[in-house]
Amino acid sequence: MSLPSESYLIGLIGDGVLPSLTPPMHEREGAAHGLLYLYRPIDIAALGLAPESVGDLVRAARNLGYNGLNITHPCKQLVIEHLDEVDADAARLGAVNTVVIGADSRTVGHNTDWSGFLSAFRSGLPEAALGRVVQLGAGGAGSAVAYALLTAGVEHLAIVDVDPSRAQSRASELSELFPGASVEARTTAQLASLLKEADGVVHCTPIGMAAHPGTPFDTALLEARHWVADIVYRPIETQLVLDARAAGCRVLDGGRMAVGQAVDAFRIFTGLEPDADRMRAHFLELVEGEARDDARDEARSETAAARTGVGAGAA
Repeated sequence: MSLPSESYLIGLIGDGVLPSLTPPMHEREGAAHGLLYLYRPIDIAALGLAPESVGDLVRAARNLGYNGLNITHPCKQLVIEHLDEVDADAARLGAVNTVVIGADSRTVGHNTDWSGFLSAFRSGLPEAALGRVVQLGAGGAGSAVAYALLTAGVEHLAIVDVDPSRAQSRASELSELFPGASVEARTTAQLASLLKEADGVVHCTPIGMAAHPGTPFDTALLEARHWVADIVYRPIETQLVLDARAAGCRVLDGGRMAVGQAVDAFRIFTGLEPDADRMRAHFLELVEGEARDDARDEARSETAAARTGVGAGAA
């Protein structure tokens, strides 16, 4: 049996990244291409490091022979000043999530959050109407998604956030980047009227995650003519996704963006064309495995509580 002729060492820098599904996705796709592909999380919280240490970590990775790094919260903006070069889209967004370390040790930053969402949107919601779109959430992920939507050709984008000043700041930045489109900051109180005129809705807040259950707005406002995109993927079937499907809407689940950014990062790291469908299938396997593990752990906890008399109904 011959060993792979090429090898890659990749890392993921961020806070709380140890449970990330990105490393196994990359490693499985690398193996499918006959590569020796090792991807390791570098968790600043576990290491007791501040986000500002990202520059030292990038330099250490370069010195240790890493080929690339993914960067996530809260380091996507902080890393920029430590790189030799940043591509045009990442510079416009002011955020880098993918760093290539070249043979000459030069570090080049990219952003695959926006491109990952764009490819997911185009493949998952083909021919979606782009006249008027409402986006909930103006944070870092929301910025990348809005950039992708406007690149896709959205004519009128209404950005809604619980922090009106953040929504206004984001809308102003995007208006300068996309002068041919209309980008406005709106409030949550205006959602009902906005949805009456909207073609689609994009959700970019933590609501719907396992730790933040529920929906970001009253889903009774959805109509079958709407398309709905969510970026939350733990769980894949968020309440918003379930309610939107029940209303007859075309839906893009959050796993599509998660896979899309990984697909683009793999291509940038290796120069090879990844199989997006294969990576999506593996991602769903990983999510389903997590759900099974969580259910098993919960059952064990309930059994232990019952045996000790601890829990609901205990004296």
